[in-house]
Amino acid sequence: MKPLSGQRVIDLTQNVAGPYCTQVLADLGAEVIKIERPGAGDDTRHWTPQVGEGLSATYATLNRGKRSLALDLDQPQGQALLRRLLRPDDIVVHSLKPGSAEQRGLGYEHLLPHCPGLIYCALSAFGNIGPLSALPGYDPLIQAYAGIMSVNGHDGQPPARVGVSLVDMGTGLWSVIGILAALARRKDSGEGARVDTSLLETGLAWMTNPLANYSASGKLPRRMGSATAMLAPYEVFETADAHVFIGCGADRMFQKLAAALGSSQLAQDPRFTRNADRVAHRDALHEAIATLTRAQTTQAVVDQLRAAGVPVSAVNDLAGLLQDPQVQTLALHQPMASPSGATLSAVGTPIRIDGQRAFDAHLSPRVGQDTEAVLRAAGLSADEIATLAAQGAVQV
Repeated sequence: MKPLSGQRVIDLTQNVAGPYCTQVLADLGAEVIKIERPGAGDDTRHWTPQVGEGLSATYATLNRGKRSLALDLDQPQGQALLRRLLRPDDIVVHSLKPGSAEQRGLGYEHLLPHCPGLIYCALSAFGNIGPLSALPGYDPLIQAYAGIMSVNGHDGQPPARVGVSLVDMGTGLWSVIGILAALARRKDSGEGARVDTSLLETGLAWMTNPLANYSASGKLPRRMGSATAMLAPYEVFETADAHVFIGCGADRMFQKLAAALGSSQLAQDPRFTRNADRVAHRDALHEAIATLTRAQTTQAVVDQLRAAGVPVSAVNDLAGLLQDPQVQTLALHQPMASPSGATLSAVGTPIRIDGQRAFDAHLSPRVGQDTEAVLRAAGLSADEIATLAAQGAVQV
């Protein structure tokens, strides 16, 4: 049995952060009912590439195993119906901008009388308080605002976005942590809770180390590509056929690195004796090591350094990653068929409980696929559902 079996989640999110939160909850066993706009559904359904009608690869991989209830929350009938559907111990997750839920009568205070054990999680861009709280925001915008772009990229070149949605997905994970904490408290007290997270707070949390170093030194960090300001060597090096990342976090590790690469001169150079020396002479150190790695293939460098106990990795592309024996053994990604016939590599939640992976490989639903079933389970008659559909409040 999955740990959240029997728990129901009402999902009022779209795009990436909120759906990733509820996807993790679904993988852990919760029944997730995704509320979507009749017709269009979640905006991510229409991103590219498409793997079916109204089904993008992004939507499919962030909404596995959920049920879709097409409900118009701009209509009073839709708002009233959502309140009617709530159970006493439901979890509600939404990513509406601050104030929007309250305007629809769907704020925490509005729903609490209908759901006394309610756990209510609200995700926003800039937070639910402050001068920018009403503004929309997206992952790269927050990467810029929170300073992440200022430390990402290469010196002398424009700031760069981190290529994965780390702010969106991080906010989804913080939301899961808050929800699980609220569930633990509810088990003891019977009381629900309101949980608030935001993209900006996640971005600031990811900047913990740069902010600490800046406050200690007074020096703004510079963009260093793959390198790290505190350590050297701790970056990517060119090989004869590609690139490797080498990380030396201690002086004794550097001695092993020099020996593995067959360079006694490297180990004996007084510029490279201690980490502080190596950081001070970073450019010279990089070129000295790169001269050695360029003479060998990536696999040869990886084999030599791993044998010596030095942290090293090839810089994998996605094709190589999916074929990697360690990645395949972990079985975190699973093939999932799509309506177009394409096979998606769906990535599960990176948790194993009692050796079992939390993963739901069921394909994402079409818009409103489960509307009638959910409403009938909530006690609505066929006539009531037909009336709501005729009014445009739901799509069946």
